[in-house]
Amino acid sequence: MEASKIAYKPVGPAMGAVSGMLAGGLFKQAWKMLGHDEDAPDAIDEERTWREVLLAATLQRAIFAGVKAAVDRAGATATRRLTGTWPG
Repeated sequence: MEASKIAYKPVGPAMGAVSGMLAGGLFKQAWKMLGHDEDAPDAIDEERTWREVLLAATLQRAIFAGVKAAVDRAGATATRRLTGTWPG
């Protein structure tokens, strides 16, 4: 196994946890900016509209995907700086 993959492997789970917490916070801020005082609706919340449920799910997934990509890319870049090779 390459040194870069070995160096990257133990930090992957930690980066995943960090990206999840960061994305969750960003989503809550974005949801409030859209004028919602409450938490995002669950899909089976009878009191919420289809539009609200689908908007929340789409926004949440987009934010989580973007943050995960940014964190993964930063980790890979840092690994290359440390080892001289890309971990992928």
